[in-house]
Amino acid sequence: MPLASVIIANYNGQRFLETCLGALRQQTFRDCEVIMVDDASTDDSVAWTRAHFPEVRLMVLPQNSGLDVACNRGAAAAQGDILVMLNNDTEAEPGWLGALVRAMESNPRIGAVASKMLLLHQRDTLHAAGDMMGKDGMPRNRGVWEKDLGQYDQLPEVFGGCGGGVAYRRVAWEAMGGFDQELFMYLEDVDLAWRLRLSGWEAVFAPEARLYHMLSATGGGVLASFYTGRNTIWVMAKDVPGPLWRKYWRKMIGAQLGVTGEALRAWRGAEARARLRGQLAGLWGLLHWLRKRKAVQATLRVSLASLERLLLD
Repeated sequence: MPLASVIIANYNGQRFLETCLGALRQQTFRDCEVIMVDDASTDDSVAWTRAHFPEVRLMVLPQNSGLDVACNRGAAAAQGDILVMLNNDTEAEPGWLGALVRAMESNPRIGAVASKMLLLHQRDTLHAAGDMMGKDGMPRNRGVWEKDLGQYDQLPEVFGGCGGGVAYRRVAWEAMGGFDQELFMYLEDVDLAWRLRLSGWEAVFAPEARLYHMLSATGGGVLASFYTGRNTIWVMAKDVPGPLWRKYWRKMIGAQLGVTGEALRAWRGAEARARLRGQLAGLWGLLHWLRKRKAVQATLRVSLASLERLLLD
């Protein structure tokens, strides 16, 4: 049985696969499997992968179901004790997977390990050195757009890992039920980070797990704006403990109003209008997510002080 399973959700990403899968073929850590879950692509992703990377396990979904469903299907079929979610628009350095595994094995309380994600076309610039969470309820990519000078390498604790390149301990993943499929795509990693943290699992950053990412190559734009606008509201409603809501509600509401204001000022832009539609959809579905909140908050196993310590101003 392989120790690690790398799971790639793919939708019409054939143009990225030679780089992504080729880099995985060069990994120095070999006790692994690669699973690609194709989400009903209409390009040549499936046939091309079968012809050029026959070692990759292919799962082909009959209809487009969203990234979260694809990742969950891949995880259910995986054999590894460590489940690694990887975007198809990435290029991993040869030591990437081994670094994730070593970090995971260093402490049994670690539930998630974040990669050092750098920009594919600006390889000295960070996309994320782990994900953090603000007191305003807004997730943050630590170090985003900064030159990588190793400034975060000695700061391993993070709130969670960016879903474009993150490892999960299988028992933690299964205990949480994987990604929340109702989110469809975007912020599923933030939601899971909250649930892991509430349940007492830790998350760390592995600076040697270097990964290059082409930002929003298979999403982004209007799509990202809508789902980010909607899902940010839903994740806050579901996951933030009541005492933290009562303490920081002004910051959280203020941040959402700030997003609304920025979108209104840029009203002529399609992305701005999509963000507003997302916020409205988030409010429209709020009651359902408040109902889901009860089960999540019942899993709280850590002190509120320990959670608050992780939140940034």
